[in-house]
Amino acid sequence: MQSTKFPDWHGTTILAVRKDGKTVLAGDGQVSMGATVVKGGARKVRTLAGGRVLAGFAGATADAFTLIERLEAKLEQYPEQLARACVDLAKDWRTDRYLRHLEAMLLVADGVHIFTVTGVGDVLEPDHSVAAIGSGGGYALAAARALMDSDLSAEEIARKAMAIAADICVYTNGNLTVEIL
Repeated sequence: MQSTKFPDWHGTTILAVRKDGKTVLAGDGQVSMGATVVKGGARKVRTLAGGRVLAGFAGATADAFTLIERLEAKLEQYPEQLARACVDLAKDWRTDRYLRHLEAMLLVADGVHIFTVTGVGDVLEPDHSVAAIGSGGGYALAAARALMDSDLSAEEIARKAMAIAADICVYTNGNLTVEIL
């Protein structure tokens, strides 16, 4: 994979939803190698910064763990400044000779912001309090956006949207990890 190509991950769905003061990050548990399901209960969503930040990943697991460790260091360097930590991570990811070859994406959220962080230098904040990454991300995003005007809570929206993505995307399962702020 070239570092300038936007990644097209096959193998997971991570979804962030913010509604009524709650932020939810949900991720499926399926790990695939080609057409084979290797594991069904992986945890791709983590809490960071003493439970104040949520992070989920899509892509190569070891690469994602490296990025999450780097994000944790940035959050220690810039406490209570998620945007700055994410921008600094993206800058390092883009310019560091080792990091630029990592094949993963992060979805990061706190009580105020949701960011998609990529290896091409993007730190994107969604317009509609919903963001998603991974092979089923488009399905989960569309479902969650459609449910935002309903009476459902952020967690209920995330769970329903993830169920829809799992029904459509063969690289996504219904074994969820859900973290709430």
